[in-house]
Amino acid sequence: MKDNAWTRWPSREALGRAGISRPRRMLAWAVRVLVIALLLWSAFSQKHVGIWGALAAAAGVVLIALLSWAFFRTTYQHRLVPSMVLIGLILGIAVAAQATGFRGPALVIWCGCGIAALERMPLGAALPVTSVALASYSAFNNDVWLTTAATVAGMALAGYVLRLDAEARGSAQRLLAQERAARAAEAESAALAERARIAREIHDVLAHSLSAQLVHLEAARLLIERGADREKILERVVAARGMARDGLAETRQALSALRGELTPLEDFLTELVSGADGAEVTVTGERRPLPAEASQAVRRVAQEALTNVRKHAHGAKVHLRLDYGPHEVTLGVRDSGGRPGELTGSGGGYGLLGMRERAELLGGSLDAGPDEEGFVVTLKVPV
Repeated sequence: MKDNAWTRWPSREALGRAGISRPRRMLAWAVRVLVIALLLWSAFSQKHVGIWGALAAAAGVVLIALLSWAFFRTTYQHRLVPSMVLIGLILGIAVAAQATGFRGPALVIWCGCGIAALERMPLGAALPVTSVALASYSAFNNDVWLTTAATVAGMALAGYVLRLDAEARGSAQRLLAQERAARAAEAESAALAERARIAREIHDVLAHSLSAQLVHLEAARLLIERGADREKILERVVAARGMARDGLAETRQALSALRGELTPLEDFLTELVSGADGAEVTVTGERRPLPAEASQAVRRVAQEALTNVRKHAHGAKVHLRLDYGPHEVTLGVRDSGGRPGELTGSGGGYGLLGMRERAELLGGSLDAGPDEEGFVVTLKVPV
């Protein structure tokens, strides 16, 4: 259904007090107090008013104040019939005031009704009310016709300007509420993304650590089955324990990385190959800090590639090459080939598929496959 400007109410945000600054609220209350004072002064300044007349005038002012408050409530609730009844009663009081000689209060009430109707009611209902109120004002006002016409035009314009101002404030309130909702949704989405990133990091750390432990524990099992020396079996068990300890350390490091507390990537790779015979690291390009996720991707791929070398190319020489390009960082892990390890068939963590998924999440790529001598893993991550 199309929105009809003649039957559309001003929004509740426009009719409410939310978004009104403290100075404007104080000004509004000052205007209300001034109108009530003007009504009382106009009533008591009449020479023919006695004690009972003064009491009746005071009661009339109180009644008008109560009816006005009720009118403000019903218009805020967008209830047309009660609003029309209430403003009709107020106009009737103005007519009674005029008939009993209280011309000043009647003129003030008519002007107030004309402005309030334009400000707070649908235009289809406000225009007839405003027309009746300002026509009554014009009929009983003693000023020259030009002054009366200017006053009537000014009152109508004031009511419509107040309406436009209230609708603009209401639109601003709705936009503010939408912006807050969007920010809350964005914060929730960021929290979910952060949780997913933490889960992925912990998963990758544990996958690598458990895979390395499995290598040594499986070797220990095979040695036991073959009746190997106690020292060799103990060596594998101790290595598995070391891998478990390293896994805990890597988990702490991953959590630190998520907080931006990363050690330099070159130092990490150097330390990674320090315990492997025949492994070396070469770094080219202009060294610079990398985003946390890109740095973590390089670290995890290097760890998994070295684990695969230990499992599938026992005794191979390994060369890690880290190249800082202008728009991407490239990690190459190349082994010279070697005899298949006795644990070639053991489980292998998240493997090449997990490395490739990690790279693609960052908009990069991962290629892995044999070359002339051994096996090559190449990771490219945009930075």
